[in-house]
Amino acid sequence: MERKEIGLAIVGCGTIGRIRAEIARAYPGVGWIGLCDLKSDLGRQLESDIDADYFTTDYRELLARPEVTATIIATDENFHFEPTMLAIERGHDLFIEKPLATDARQSAKIFEAIKANKIDAVVGYTNRFRRRFLTIKERLVTGQIGDVHTVVTRAFMNRMVPLATLQRTQQRATLTPMVVSGTHSLDMSMWLMEGKTPVSVYAKSTDKVLGKWGTKDSTFGIFTMDDGTIFSMNISWSLPEVWPGAVYGIEIGIVGSEGVIDVEDTHRDLVMATNVAQGAGYAPEGYSAPPRHVEFLTSYPPGDMHAGQLWGPMREETNSWFQRLYNGQHTPHATAADGHRNLLLTMAMDLSARRGQPVDLPVGADELMRELI
Repeated sequence: MERKEIGLAIVGCGTIGRIRAEIARAYPGVGWIGLCDLKSDLGRQLESDIDADYFTTDYRELLARPEVTATIIATDENFHFEPTMLAIERGHDLFIEKPLATDARQSAKIFEAIKANKIDAVVGYTNRFRRRFLTIKERLVTGQIGDVHTVVTRAFMNRMVPLATLQRTQQRATLTPMVVSGTHSLDMSMWLMEGKTPVSVYAKSTDKVLGKWGTKDSTFGIFTMDDGTIFSMNISWSLPEVWPGAVYGIEIGIVGSEGVIDVEDTHRDLVMATNVAQGAGYAPEGYSAPPRHVEFLTSYPPGDMHAGQLWGPMREETNSWFQRLYNGQHTPHATAADGHRNLLLTMAMDLSARRGQPVDLPVGADELMRELI
C-alpha cells in the first residue's frame, strides 16, 4: 500500500483551525504543518503550541510553499473563496469547513474548479463521524426499514452561534440559520436519504429576536423529493444563551415502508447542574457569553476535552481525512458536490421564505443571489 506523507497548510487559526492543527501534529503521516491567520498573535500562539513549521499572515505565501500537498480552509464563512481557489490551482487535496462559500455563485465556481482539476475535496460535516449516525446509515443502505418515504428533522440551537458569527462581519445577508447551521442537519438528512433528489421546497421564516442583528430566528421548510418522499427541515438558532445545550440538538424521524428510525440527539440524557458558573460551549475569540449553571454534557459538536486533548467526532473526522490522503482509505466525508448541493438547498429555503411561495428545484446560483442579497 502506497503511503504519501502529508504537507499540511491550515488557513485560519481560530477555534476549528486550532482543533484540526492539534490533531494534525499528533498524526504520524503529517510531515510538515504551515499556518496562516490575519491575526498574527492568534497564529503565532498556535504555531508555538503545536511546534508548526511555518506561519504567515498571507495565505498566498503559505499555499505557494513547496512542502504543501493538502490544505484545510478554516476561515470565517465569508472568506473561503480566494484561498480555496488558490489551493485548487496549486493542486492540493482539500478539506473545506462548511459551507464551500456563502455566495452561491462562488460556491459554483469552487465546485466546477474542483471537478475540472480532479481535486480530492471534502467538506466539514462532523456529524457524519458519530457512531449513531454511521449505525443508522448502515441500517438504511442494507434496507432494514424498506423504502424511506417520510423524514422529519428538527434542530434547536443556542443563539451563541449567530451572535458570535454576526459580530465578526457586516456581510450578513446570507448568514441565515439554514446557511450557517441548518446545513448540518440538512446534510445529515440528505446523506441518510441518499439517492433521492429534491424537486421543490416551501419554507417560512421569522425574525422577532435576531432581526436586529440582520438574520432570522427560525426557518421551517418542506421538501418534496423526486420519488414523492416528503422531508421537513426545521431549525431555530435563537434559543437563549443560557440554554444548556452547548450548540446543537437535533431530532430526526425516518419512516420507511417496513419500519422507522427515531433519533433523539438533544443530549438531554446527560445533564450537569452546578453552583460553579460554566462558560460558553462555543466561545470564539471576541465573544463573551453569560455564565450558565446547567449543561447538557457532550452537546459541543466537535467533541469534549479530557487530559488536554479533544475526543469525539471532529477527531475521528480529521484523522479519517488524514487516512484518506495517507493511504487511500475510503471515508464517509461529505464531497464538494454534497457541500454545493447543501448550500443551494439552504438558500432555496431562504428564497421560498422571502417569496412566500414554493420554489422549484434546482434553482440557479444567479437567481438565488439576485433575490437574497
